[in-house]
This record gives sequence, C-alpha cells and structure tokens, in this order.
Amino acid sequence: MSFAPRLPQAEEPPCEEDQSRGHARDGVGEEPGGEEDSGDPGPEEDRQPHRPQDHTGAPPPRVRPAGQILPLAVHGHACRMPRRHVKLRAGQGFIPPPGGLGLMAKRDLLSMLDVEDDLVGLLELAQTIKRRHLAREAYEPLKDRSLAMIFEKASTRTRVSFEVGMTQLGGHALYLNPQDTQLGRGETVADTARVLSRYVDGILYRAFQHADMLELARWATVPVINGLDNVEHPCQVVSDLLTIQEKRGGLEGLTLAYVGDGNNVAQSLLLGGAIAGMTVRVATPKGYEPDRMVVAKAREAAGRHGGRVEVLNDPREAAAGADVLYTDVWVSMGMEKEKELRMKAFAAYQLNAELVGLAKEECLVLHCLPAHRGLEITDEVIDGPRSAVFEQAENRLHAQKAILARLLAGA
Repeated sequence: MSFAPRLPQAEEPPCEEDQSRGHARDGVGEEPGGEEDSGDPGPEEDRQPHRPQDHTGAPPPRVRPAGQILPLAVHGHACRMPRRHVKLRAGQGFIPPPGGLGLMAKRDLLSMLDVEDDLVGLLELAQTIKRRHLAREAYEPLKDRSLAMIFEKASTRTRVSFEVGMTQLGGHALYLNPQDTQLGRGETVADTARVLSRYVDGILYRAFQHADMLELARWATVPVINGLDNVEHPCQVVSDLLTIQEKRGGLEGLTLAYVGDGNNVAQSLLLGGAIAGMTVRVATPKGYEPDRMVVAKAREAAGRHGGRVEVLNDPREAAAGADVLYTDVWVSMGMEKEKELRMKAFAAYQLNAELVGLAKEECLVLHCLPAHRGLEITDEVIDGPRSAVFEQAENRLHAQKAILARLLAGA
C-alpha cells in the first residue's frame, strides 16, 4: 500500500477512445465477481483480503508546464478539481471563468487517512443529510452532475447506495462493467481516467488491486472514490462509524473489537477507529493479521487522536469489555482455493452468543454484509437485540451521499 503523494500531471494529446494499444491489466480478464455456488457459503462478493502489492511500475511524474499552479495536497495526496464550466455569450468567443483556468485542488477518497482532518464534519454532514431524507426535504447539491461507477467486482450495497444517492442528490450515476468497456480489451487505467474525467464529475471505482486504484486517481482530474479494493474499504467504514455514533452518541473512548480475517474492512476500521479516538482490537488467526504497514499507519493516527490499536490472536481477549463487536466473512471472493484451510483456521472466531457475553451488556453487533449465517456469525446474534446490522446497511446510503456531496460539490 502506498501513501506517497501523487504529483500533478500535464495533459497528453487526445487519442482514439477505441484504441486497442496499451498494457493489459492484472485481473481485468477475470470474471468480475461472479455468483456463489449453490449450497456453498462461497466467496465474499464485496471484499478481498489484503495481498501486498508492488507499486514500482507506476509511471514517472511528468514535468509541470510553465505557469501551471501546483495543486494543494489533501491528506497526503496532490490532487486537482475539474475546471469550472465556461459559458459562451452570443456573439462572443471563449470566455474564461473568473480566476482563469488554473488547476484547483480536488479531493479523492482512497483511504480513511484521506478524511483524517474531516471525519467529524463528514459524519455530521451524513447525519444532516439523513435527517433531511427522512423528513422528505429535497437536497440536490449535485444537480446536473454525473458519477461514473466502475465495478470490477460484484456489489449490492455499494452500487445501490451510490446510484440511489446520486439520484437523490440531483445527479446521475453511470454503471460501467469493465467487460462492457474498453478496459476489458486492454485500454489502460490511465487512459480510462483521462477520458472519463472529460465526461463526468467524479469516479467511483471498485477494484481488485489497490495499485489500479492509485493509478486511476493519479491520472483522473476529477475526484476518485474507493468503492473497495484489496487494501481498504473506506466507504463502508464511514457508514460503520456513523452507525456507532448514532447508537452511542459519540465515538471517542469506545472499544471496537473486530474478530475474523484481517482484510480490507479490518484495515479501514483500524485507521478510521484510530482517527475517531477509539480503541480498535483486531483478532485474527496467526497468519491472517492485517498488513503491517496499515497497522503502523493506524498506530500513528491513534497517537495523534488519542486512540489505541491492538492486533491479537485471541478472540475472547478482543471481545472482553468491548462496546462494539464486528465481524466479516472468512472466505472472500478470489479465495476459493483457500476455503477448506480457512474454515479450519477461523472455526474459533465465530461471533456467537458466548463471545457476545464477554462484551459489555449494551454492546453493538455489526457485520458489513453479506453474511454467511452459521459461519462467521450465528442467526441468534445477527437477528438478536444487540444487532445494528441492518441500520448499518441503511447508513451506507446516507454516508455515501455525504461523501459525494463533500467531494463533488464541496458541501
């Protein structure tokens, strides 16, 4: 995972959209998601465990043209906003907007670290948007704006929440399956980013590889939102924190215990919880721990915000006295060959009544869904009085709307 800043890029001469040249991308030729086998708990449709990536192949930064204004760096990422619309008046030629055509700062959401300085405000915006939605008050800051949604993997909650969210905010969402676009025929991520940036106001990307996420954001001149990759799932965790805040009245000082695979959700929880001033415990079998670099970044964030990060191997130790218990699937999409091994490794990590009994009496139970009932969580727990799983799923809509309003309209 790379947290290095992305440098501003100059435009290349335009090329034909259907140009077939370019390097093939890893994973693009794979089936994007797929259905789970009947009668089999199967792979997770939404998440991919962390696998270390080699980012040394990224293209070198290009020279900034003379007179071009360097963009502001937002949470460690140098980024740009799309140019403002320019109106033509009758009888006149091209009229530049006030302030000229210099590049302005744009914001991406690739990691929870990208909202470190704005998490409180983002959650407040989500709560306000939710209240207005429930009151049937119109709120359309994205009128006439468009969002391109590239999904390399299957999705229910992420796709529906962003598509409905854009509609409710007055905009339009366009679903793009790589197999139906030139991405599936070898067009590069960089070229795709530059083309889409000329059509839309933002790009949501659900990717197999974090390296592709960074590549898209590097070349796009509009905001890029990480709808999940193999390192993080920040949109999920923003809604998780919104749910906890609603149920408990705040976040700071609470203890969240995650039990299961140290995947992308666990890693975003470590970062998001640390930023919120929470104690985050992640308990996994040996060999399934979160990425060490992510853990190190989470500990740094915890030091800045009064939080705490613990990586354990004992689920009972993690659950003891916890305010929130959280789990995720054991076998994610792409891990089919590891299914038998994982079933044995995670058998003691089920979120059941016994584990819930170790937490605080009023603890919340969360699961990012879809759930494989009887494996990582029991029916008794997910349908029990402490479960906020379906409120958590509902909050994906309101959290996503807040992210869209913030990044695409500066709300």
